[in-house]
Amino acid sequence: MNLKESFRIALRALNANKVRSLLTMLGVIIGVAAVILLVAIGTGVQDEVTGSIEGLGSNLIFAFPGNVEQGGGGGGGPGGSIQKQFSLDDAEMLQRRLGPDDKVVPVIQAAAIAKVGNREWRTTMAAGNEYSGEVFSADYASGRGYYRSEVSASSRVVIIGASVQKELFPNKDPLGEYMDVNGQRFRVIGTLVEQGGSLTGDQDNQIYLPITTAQRLLGTRDISIIIVKAADATQIDLIQQRIKRALKPRFGEEFSVFTQQETLGILSQLLGTLTVMLAGIAGISLLVGGIGIMNIMLVSVSERTREIGIRKAVGAKTYDIMSQFVIEAIVLSVAGGVIGITIGWLGSEALKVVVPTQVTPWAVALAFLFSAGVGVFFGVYPAYRASRLDPIEALRYE
Repeated sequence: MNLKESFRIALRALNANKVRSLLTMLGVIIGVAAVILLVAIGTGVQDEVTGSIEGLGSNLIFAFPGNVEQGGGGGGGPGGSIQKQFSLDDAEMLQRRLGPDDKVVPVIQAAAIAKVGNREWRTTMAAGNEYSGEVFSADYASGRGYYRSEVSASSRVVIIGASVQKELFPNKDPLGEYMDVNGQRFRVIGTLVEQGGSLTGDQDNQIYLPITTAQRLLGTRDISIIIVKAADATQIDLIQQRIKRALKPRFGEEFSVFTQQETLGILSQLLGTLTVMLAGIAGISLLVGGIGIMNIMLVSVSERTREIGIRKAVGAKTYDIMSQFVIEAIVLSVAGGVIGITIGWLGSEALKVVVPTQVTPWAVALAFLFSAGVGVFFGVYPAYRASRLDPIEALRYE
């Protein structure tokens, strides 16, 4: 019996038990869809974070309080507490050490409530100094950034993102208008062009004020992070070492300094590991689906023992019997894989409104090949068992 005939018989056997075949495929469908979907989320998040950091500007160096390598993180992140926080004095000391060409920006971020009249909006407050617009390559739709004198005087001036403008000033130009931020009155001096959301924060749903003003508003002298923009890209490593030497006398080993490329590398590695882990977790369901295929195929062998005996009695070879059952298992897994890929792709498209997703060719290929491999691996034993049945005993089976 040739392969084409084996394939036809296998399809006929599967068609005779449609519900059972569908339930058998369900494990593979769920597994493949989960692999596609979770890898798409992991890849989308990785690209979004990378794009957000690159979008901040170029030639950037980030200094965080706390030793990341020893488990501490900027802002008291996971892994340990921070004994010493950065202050404006540290940022000003760095600016003096580095000189006027390299720009140093101390940064604070915090949640805020903005209000105009009876309109209220929850937003994010991001504070820096007079170099913020230059370092972060700000694109102004109108108005300007804050001056050095406004930073020194803790002036109540604010720059607003596109979403904040739409919500609080829907029908008028906000320049020169006033708004309340956490209960205090601020004058709008600038608006930014629409930039879109990101995992580092919705850039359009932010307000920007002088860092001294933010410190007074929040009742703190601490800052979250210090960002340095190098004037010369070829001097980034040298500037990084100079920053470390300048901070070490006060902080010892309790700080971390990363270049933009190092930060991207660390985040890419972490998110890549997370993506692989998610794919592995989803792959477990594929193994469960494979075990389901094997169980159903073993049941099928038991149900069709007499059929196998008749076929072997009229001349079917061991290879013919084995190939038929292997083909049935492969058809189930491949069909389940195709359906799972379709569901995973549709699911990733639907989730784009909530979280960034990106379906990658390698994830599709991996899921499909793995599903086909599951069919071969878990179909061999039932097929082998069927092919080894003694025809006399099989004909007597009831």
